[in-house]
Amino acid sequence: MEEVPNSIASKAEKAVRSPESPGATHLPNDTESVPPIDHGKDAWFFLAACFFMEALVWGFAFTYGVFQAYYTEAEEFKDSSNIAVIGTCAMGIMYLDIPLVFAAYRYWPRYQRIGCGIGVLTMCLALALSSLSTNTTHLIITQGIFYALGGSIAYAPCILLMEDWFDKRKGFAFGVMWAGTGLGGAVLPIVMEQLLSRYGFRTTLRAFATALFILTAPLVYFVKPRVPAAKNRACGSPVPSLRFLVTKTFALFELCNAIEALGFFLPSIYLPTYAGVILGASSSLQALTVILFNVASVVGCVAMGAIVDKLDVTLCILISTIGSTIGVFLLWGFSTSLAPLYVFAVVYGLFAGSYTSTWPGIMRDVVLKESSAESSMVFACLAAGRGVGNLVSGPLSEALVKGMPWEGAVGYGFGSGFGPLIVFTGVTGVVGGGSYVARKLEWL
Repeated sequence: MEEVPNSIASKAEKAVRSPESPGATHLPNDTESVPPIDHGKDAWFFLAACFFMEALVWGFAFTYGVFQAYYTEAEEFKDSSNIAVIGTCAMGIMYLDIPLVFAAYRYWPRYQRIGCGIGVLTMCLALALSSLSTNTTHLIITQGIFYALGGSIAYAPCILLMEDWFDKRKGFAFGVMWAGTGLGGAVLPIVMEQLLSRYGFRTTLRAFATALFILTAPLVYFVKPRVPAAKNRACGSPVPSLRFLVTKTFALFELCNAIEALGFFLPSIYLPTYAGVILGASSSLQALTVILFNVASVVGCVAMGAIVDKLDVTLCILISTIGSTIGVFLLWGFSTSLAPLYVFAVVYGLFAGSYTSTWPGIMRDVVLKESSAESSMVFACLAAGRGVGNLVSGPLSEALVKGMPWEGAVGYGFGSGFGPLIVFTGVTGVVGGGSYVARKLEWL
């Protein structure tokens, strides 16, 4: 992979971090050893901790489709029209507030591990409080907003420190970490569906809050910088350069990224409901749609993370776009039984689920075009753009399925009442791949 100017280069082995990098500093003395970059047990322990942090923090958010199917039938919430907003808040805010969290961690780099621990406690408290909810507004505030705030605070150090530990294998490392979402999203739906059906949402949320603390608290120890922050220095670089925001390269990538996000999250939220309401599937078979999507995302993220280090990023985005679009229009659109719906879940997870694994390539392109850009802040702004798309998609999706439009007017899945949702997901996926066309037109 072509070296990114702001990434941690091999010179860091001599004890000097790049001043632009989060938590940058000189080693307190020359005798303190620095673990190697791109290899070594410390790097792999860090990556493993990030993988499992991702699996638990984001895996739960991506499991929301199971909760939505439950809340839709639950006496306390079934009359609400804002159930989808809970899930989009949880995911959207975790994306949207990343620039602010990154800025805070850059300014106070010594407190990244403490912040990670505070984030874990916030998530657990939010889920415990959500178990007391009596209406949808309570769930939006707790399971949605406060869980997301805690999640982003706990998760941000994993992103900020990734370039500290990986340089030439950065795309692969990000892909492995993001595959954690798929693993968590594959295991947790099974657990949540069983707990919800047997014990209800209150016990389920309390049990997961306890398990989340037990499983994530030990990971905080391994989420640490490769080069320790100097003890006599409390603050890092205060003001990151944001000049890249007005460059044509970033603007085009960000526009496609945000539009793709408008539709990306909808299948993972609505597939269980579609399987139950339209195809009459049991709760276990409904949850299987989310499980298959997330398992396929594991493979997609790792594969895309590996090839984005070697291929042009717009070609990688095109691969993701073609696969996901074909899946939406030809598989979900024509699904009238569970078998093709399950095939769609796999195809969509494999291709659409790998979209964020192209971000290291976008970061590389933007930094090469604008030398003042820091790749961590490019990531943060890409995440924020995805968060905007996610938040908008919640109320928008409710409007798309309200009154079950097109029901009986057209055939197959398009006439199920979810037709506008299916078409919207496919169209936003197509536009999300527009950066490939922009490259061909020499706009990038």
